[in-house]
Amino acid sequence: MNIYSFTRQDFEKYFEKIGEKKYKALQIYDWLYKKRVNSFDEMTNIKKELKEKLKKDFNFEKPQIIKIQNGKDVHKFLFKLKDNEKIEAVLMNHDYGNSLCISTEVGCNMGCAFCESGRLKKRRDLTTDEMVLQILEIEKTVNTRISHIVLMGIGEPFDNYNNVMKFIDIINDDMAVAIGARHITISTCGIVPKIKDFSKEKRQVNLAISLHAPNDELRSKLMKINKVYPLKEVIEAVKEYLKINNRKVTFEYIMLKDINDDPKYAVELANLLKGLNCYVNLIPYNETSHIEFKKSDNKQIMKFYDVLKKNKINVTVRREFGSEVDAACGQLRSNYKEE
Repeated sequence: MNIYSFTRQDFEKYFEKIGEKKYKALQIYDWLYKKRVNSFDEMTNIKKELKEKLKKDFNFEKPQIIKIQNGKDVHKFLFKLKDNEKIEAVLMNHDYGNSLCISTEVGCNMGCAFCESGRLKKRRDLTTDEMVLQILEIEKTVNTRISHIVLMGIGEPFDNYNNVMKFIDIINDDMAVAIGARHITISTCGIVPKIKDFSKEKRQVNLAISLHAPNDELRSKLMKINKVYPLKEVIEAVKEYLKINNRKVTFEYIMLKDINDDPKYAVELANLLKGLNCYVNLIPYNETSHIEFKKSDNKQIMKFYDVLKKNKINVTVRREFGSEVDAACGQLRSNYKEE
């Protein structure tokens, strides 16, 4: 078992099972996440006999960073996993801290028309440790603290639900990575049953919905998932989430030139979201050579923004990152495979 896949509670149960004191879980966590050691031999307050047992039961296998692209306030990392699969993570430097966008799967089966990640179909889920180690390895590489985590990289997080929830438990633990729940955002394309499951978790983690269209006809052309869970069902699930959690939901809307950026769609979007505790994040599209969609020009984005504002919808335009790197999610992995 990989040691980075265990929550503190998992370790407590493990130590009880082998006849050791529960407090040893805290010792292990201190060595792993505060002192950042790479072996049991470095854990000086663990007795030799227990170290030998731990060595048999756990490993410290880590993904390898094989390529880094650096741009203005953005750094993109390509990881090679133990089975030679590749994933990406993107570090963005904001004025409020360092935000890391991580992957949750190798490939993605959601098949959104505009998304580079979906061109390479899902091979498997990432394990909990493979998600945790994206943070630890990047922190070590750039020698800086990551303050915010966004699950918006390769893969649909709710299609790897159990491992993602365990990942959140670990990184949110004050004795582990210690990232506050309100500094963690999960983005989903709209898997309705999982949105409902997540509502019942009553976590303080932020929820973002990848919307990208204000009606079923257009959304179904852009996102296959809409044919399974149409907008009405997604909005009802969001209402249920808001009722239980009373936390603002983000709706992400990628601005695609001459596709979904006409102001008439902004009017539709305002009507769809009216009365919800939410805000809309307009996202300039990262173009890729493999997909024909183009980025809306800034003037068109601001027209869309103004319509939403006039209709009393909270809206922001995401700052553009990565013009000097393979910015689109999955693009670095895709280009590496072609090379």
